[in-house]
Amino acid sequence: MEPEVKAFLLRIVQSLSMTMVWLLINMTVGIYFNYAFFDDTPTLGNYIYGVFLVGSFILLLIYLKQKWKGFEEIENV
Repeated sequence: MEPEVKAFLLRIVQSLSMTMVWLLINMTVGIYFNYAFFDDTPTLGNYIYGVFLVGSFILLLIYLKQKWKGFEEIENV
């Protein structure tokens, strides 16, 4: 297998894996520990979960942007 194709497939697998881990962690904390839902009023745990969800999503986007940053340079060559 050519090195460029191997590197491209590795980036795809790493991006999908990191996204799935992010989803699994947030679904587990939100649904299993019941922080994504509230009955009458939100609790402190619901607010902390919401901040964690948004913050970790921003970090995931930064990670993916950094992961795919070098690919654009290779593609244009």
